[in-house]
Amino acid sequence: MGKMKTFLITGGAGFIGANLIDRVLKENNRVICIDNFLLGKQENIIPFLTDVNFHFIEKDITIIENLFDSIKDYEIDYVFHLAANSDIQLSGQDPLADYKSTFLTTLSVLECMRRKGIKKMFFSSSGAVYGEKPNSTLTENSNLAPISYYGGSKMASEAFISSYAHMNDLDVTIFRFPNVIGPHLTHGVIFDFIKKLKQNPKSLEVLGDGTQNKSYIFVQDLIEAILMIALSGDKGVNIYNIGGDGSTTVREIADMVCAKLGLKDVSYIYSGGDRGWKGDIPTFQFDVSKIHQRGWYAKHNSTEAVQATLDAIL
Repeated sequence: MGKMKTFLITGGAGFIGANLIDRVLKENNRVICIDNFLLGKQENIIPFLTDVNFHFIEKDITIIENLFDSIKDYEIDYVFHLAANSDIQLSGQDPLADYKSTFLTTLSVLECMRRKGIKKMFFSSSGAVYGEKPNSTLTENSNLAPISYYGGSKMASEAFISSYAHMNDLDVTIFRFPNVIGPHLTHGVIFDFIKKLKQNPKSLEVLGDGTQNKSYIFVQDLIEAILMIALSGDKGVNIYNIGGDGSTTVREIADMVCAKLGLKDVSYIYSGGDRGWKGDIPTFQFDVSKIHQRGWYAKHNSTEAVQATLDAIL
């Protein structure tokens, strides 16, 4: 990466943020991490607290002045904006969770970048912006029609990023994620299955009918892509789908978790229907040729990512 840079990482105590911090500190950079521990975990940042290049600020950044006061004395080269509500089921019960944690944090970051003259940003968006298109391979130019509050807040964030970028000459990389898994996982199907099976190793509740089929990406592969593309010096707003090859069904994940735990004859109890909850998208397929053209390929396919995650956390 060359000379030391200062990175502001919002949501840095979260799952992806902690993995990103680990990588950039090892490459001799300075990190300012902001998190309010709503979803991030204190233990995720404990390994960094003794590093002189790591600075942690516990703050609610949904309020612009909170964020501005926290960073006004720092010279920041690059913002990695990862702070968001990443629990889609939670926001299905409370739309304000996404409005606050996903959209308002983005607005705060953009406004503080404008005030401080920071020009470079990475934003973690989601395949949820596309909505439900079961028979389509989704390209970056596909129509956006989100069906969840989460997808709507990510789409609104992308729109504000686009307008701030054009009004203030920002250079922004946006990744639309599939399901990201790996060490420090805090929620999602793998996390839920392990928790349920530790409570009852005889039976497992499976939301939906088990045929939900999605792409999973290993977090280390994602970090490689973020740093490769975001720090490449591209101008303007650049959007990429990101993902590995293939997809994995919920039933296959259940079988893999049981095998890893050494459990046999577990009875699966399906809640029924073709999805886990309202707003869930049971199946989708990304076109990732755009990021492949940049020279990035995931080292793990979807099912290998699931296995690598199980090996890391069990």
